[in-house]
Amino acid sequence: MDSRTTTGPGSPVTADSPGELAARHGLKVSGARPPLPEYIRQLWSRRHFITAFATARLTAQYSQAKLGQVWQLMTPLLNAAVYYVIFGVLLDTSKHVPDFVPFLVTGVFIWTFTANSIMAGTKAISGNIGLVRALHFPRAALPIALALQQLQQLLFSLGALAVILMGFGQFPKASWLLAVPALLLQALFNTGVSMIMARLAARTPDIAQLMPFVLRTWMYASGVMFSLHAQLKGAHLPEAVVLALQCNPAAVYIDLVRFAFIDSYTSAQLPPHVWAVALGWAVLAGVGGFVYFWKAEEQYGRG
Repeated sequence: MDSRTTTGPGSPVTADSPGELAARHGLKVSGARPPLPEYIRQLWSRRHFITAFATARLTAQYSQAKLGQVWQLMTPLLNAAVYYVIFGVLLDTSKHVPDFVPFLVTGVFIWTFTANSIMAGTKAISGNIGLVRALHFPRAALPIALALQQLQQLLFSLGALAVILMGFGQFPKASWLLAVPALLLQALFNTGVSMIMARLAARTPDIAQLMPFVLRTWMYASGVMFSLHAQLKGAHLPEAVVLALQCNPAAVYIDLVRFAFIDSYTSAQLPPHVWAVALGWAVLAGVGGFVYFWKAEEQYGRG
């Protein structure tokens, strides 16, 4: 059959394809991935939604519990108490670490920030699938909002951490300001890893069940309950293993905050080029995670 149409006698015109007609009238494919600059602009235009969503999730997190938001403080504190009994008393690791309680509590609070951000990321898409399928918006808003929720929770908890530190003789001083860039770099790193996990878990939901075991292993390799510096000093390990443990991003951010808050935690206990490593991990995870998540934008909520 002839694919031509006519606009008048003797004037044959080739018919437009559906795609050409759509382009002519400004129609776009539903759910298509926009170019990266446009995606960033769309995300920025929804910044108020991101902050409101994060705040609402934080408020509702413990709404069913009688103690409510107190659990934001109680959870890391109870974890720290358990670790103190096991590692500080039973295993007696405290004798190798001056100011062990501030050392331990700081490590638990900072580690919890990373662990909770990553766990939240694994459920960013699957846990909000109704929202993803019902509304059109940049899907990266979800893992970013959940990472922001964890940052808000950390900031809320830092007040309790400051009280504990002062109770054990660590009073505010100029070095405490170093915690600000350290936590900002950690927040960027957490957000990037959260977006990576959001994409992986959206395709393979079983990852969310595996992550607690991965995070527990990672925690033990990050010196949360003991000093990595002291353990590595007397260990005869291959240089590659020592370098991997020193450059472990979770350990790096914990080390920087301990250095800021605790007098006895000196620069001698920090790994070489620690700020460069912290910046490198933040940029690598933040930018790489964002691009990795964006590349699968049109796949979220399908199937």
